[in-house]
Amino acid sequence: MLLTTPGLLAGGTTSVTLNPDPTQLPGAKAIQSLANGVGGWALIAAVIGLVVGAVMWAFGHYSQNYQQAYNGRRGVIVSAVAGVLIGAAPHIITFFFSHGSRVGG
Repeated sequence: MLLTTPGLLAGGTTSVTLNPDPTQLPGAKAIQSLANGVGGWALIAAVIGLVVGAVMWAFGHYSQNYQQAYNGRRGVIVSAVAGVLIGAAPHIITFFFSHGSRVGG
């Protein structure tokens, strides 16, 4: 099955545009509040993970338990990277959206 648009068949140009504007939908304020809340919970989880990982790392180091020290270090690194990604998420999405909107134009 071939899917085409009438404008392409007639030789004309068809242009589709996208202008993201959350205020155009009902409930946009609630969704923004939800996103902010989820981001806050994620940051709290990252902080807890960082503290627990640091404690595991320290106990593992001082008890000569290599596996526990390694898991604690890994927990610290993963939690730190999670914090960076949570904080940078809006900027990362904006960066890729702005570059994607320039494709073909």
